[in-house]
Amino acid sequence: MSSSSATADETIEPVENAGDSGIGSLPREIWVLVVGSFIVAVGMGIVAPALPTFATSFGVGVTAASLVISAFALMRLAFAPVSGRLVSFFGERSIYVWGISIVGISTAACAFAGSYWQLLIFRALGGTGSTMFTVSAVALLVRLAPPHLRGRASGVWATSFLLGNISGPIIGGIMVGYSLRLPFVTYGIALFVAAFIGWLMLRKSTLAAPRTDTGVPTMTVGQALRHRAYRAAMLSNFSNGWAVYGVRIALVPLFVVEALRSTQSMAGIALSVFALGNAAVLLLSGRIADKRGRKPLVLIGLAVSGLATASLGVTDSIPWFLAASLIAGVGAGILNPAQNAAVADIIGAKGKGGPVLAAFQMSADFGAILGPLIAGVLADTMSYGAAFAVTGFTAVLGLLAWIGAPETRPATPPRPEPTTEAA
Repeated sequence: MSSSSATADETIEPVENAGDSGIGSLPREIWVLVVGSFIVAVGMGIVAPALPTFATSFGVGVTAASLVISAFALMRLAFAPVSGRLVSFFGERSIYVWGISIVGISTAACAFAGSYWQLLIFRALGGTGSTMFTVSAVALLVRLAPPHLRGRASGVWATSFLLGNISGPIIGGIMVGYSLRLPFVTYGIALFVAAFIGWLMLRKSTLAAPRTDTGVPTMTVGQALRHRAYRAAMLSNFSNGWAVYGVRIALVPLFVVEALRSTQSMAGIALSVFALGNAAVLLLSGRIADKRGRKPLVLIGLAVSGLATASLGVTDSIPWFLAASLIAGVGAGILNPAQNAAVADIIGAKGKGGPVLAAFQMSADFGAILGPLIAGVLADTMSYGAAFAVTGFTAVLGLLAWIGAPETRPATPPRPEPTTEAA
């Protein structure tokens, strides 16, 4: 369905002077966000192979280890509404720097945890800063990216994050051979570097400065939920959080070691292969979403991601597992830029969408909370195959919701017909 056939509540802003080819350049401030995202992602990837194993080193099982992953997401979920209000009150720039700094302090503290419960608490507290960083960064992307380049901006930002995730797990896999605590110290340092770069490069930017009151009311979550595309995006983001930010981090390292009888280093490689497939298509997906629409990319991404994720649990060798991980990463890479651009379309460049962005993020966090817990229980009581199958099925739910949703890509106003002056 095109945006022209949407209901009155689903009207999307037109693109002015944008053409239809997505031609243009991104503001410098977006590239600052890209650099910060890359640094954050490298550190996150370094921690990923160590976190489940570090948790089980305190004598707990798979379910308890998965709870460490879910606790981080739970705090993100609980604090997201507050983050949205903080962004609206203090501006994106300040909350961006403070959010990264809080995660840095929390992560460094994890390195000195003396018990499972200390690790759980320190990791959970980092979720507050993480949601501040995410909401403020996405709000800046929505505000600064031209409407006809939203897919590209989302793709570039996500690509930087995934490139960090490619290299991070490999480094982390090597670090855990020396110490399970070393990755947390390294991640904490990386986060402080990212916070400093953000503060240094954005502090004098007029584009990133807090906006004066323009009289445009803040879009409420209730208003956004009137859009079928927003409801569908919430569900697909829930599936993405379940699979990518929850189960992938919690179960993949354990599956590689326990079921495939491989090493922690191979677990890091498996995480990097997923990120590689993701990063390989993000930029292309963003460009296609700007030219052809958001909905087709979302549908394809959900289908590919769901099938590949479900197949992870039935692989019986490292090569097949890596192949399925690569395809699952490709599916997520096709999905994310188009999905994020659709939400940005609904908010609009002039809109104040802090609460709407926070709710959208919360849907992924909710999935990241439930995913590891349910998948962990299934792995403990049934099999890893059942855990990955249920994870893949969540993508089917998002796909069904998007089938009935309208296209949100802003309509380009028709060009005026050429005229000739009378002699």
